[in-house]
Amino acid sequence: MNVEVHTCIGGKNIGKDIKKLEHGVHIVSGTPGRVFDMIKRMTLRTGAVKLLVLDEADEMLSRRGFKDQIFYVYRYLPSNLQVVLLSSTLPHEILEMTKKFMTHPTRILVKRDQLALEGIKQFLVAFEKEDWKFDALCDLYETLNISQAVIFCNTTKKVDWLTERMRYNNFTMSFMHAGMPQKERDTILSDFRAGNTRVLITTDLWAGGLDVQQVSLVINYDLPNNRELYIHRIGRSGRFGRKGVAINFVRGDDIRILRDIENYYSMQIDEMPMNVADFL
Repeated sequence: MNVEVHTCIGGKNIGKDIKKLEHGVHIVSGTPGRVFDMIKRMTLRTGAVKLLVLDEADEMLSRRGFKDQIFYVYRYLPSNLQVVLLSSTLPHEILEMTKKFMTHPTRILVKRDQLALEGIKQFLVAFEKEDWKFDALCDLYETLNISQAVIFCNTTKKVDWLTERMRYNNFTMSFMHAGMPQKERDTILSDFRAGNTRVLITTDLWAGGLDVQQVSLVINYDLPNNRELYIHRIGRSGRFGRKGVAINFVRGDDIRILRDIENYYSMQIDEMPMNVADFL
């Protein structure tokens, strides 16, 4: 398209950002913190900016640090700016927040019971004890013919623990979370996208950003903390019209949380059948 685009994200060389931006680009794709830093340094000149796009808007506007940085960036942009928000989920409180920087926007909203989840089969496996989850995960890993899978945990500590325990039991996988250097995360994600690793253990920080066509299975080792994160997570499978499977490990009060998700999105999550491999 003959368009100059620059990726402007934290953890990368600031000098290279400055050099590229001073040379001039048409599009900047970046994270709020680094973009704001470039604006403050007067390296990213905003007078001619025509369009601001917020992808994964629910996450961007609900995380305290991101939200503040986005509003800082917005204050430096021209008044005649066009703003576009994109998100697979948009809670009411976030929708109300958009009134602060959008003027009479055109809203294209899909009702929650019309979310395109038809290609994703969702199941649950109930456990009396937390320790039993690990044995079930090992069984799934050995018996299912998976192209690629993502396993979600709720904390970085849990990701580290699960990865170490899986590797101790001679299973091969990669892992990624916010506590790792940006360069290392880039390498891991690049290897996963290329198919060099088959299973990735990660946290919700990446629930909306992992876009890998070959992912056919998502396992919620921990049930997510809210309904929106659930949709982001399971949406990592079944990409581009392919089939996908989401398996939820639940114990105790998790059943109540899962039933709430079912009611909210008008869907049914059944117990995992013995022939789950047929759905992959």
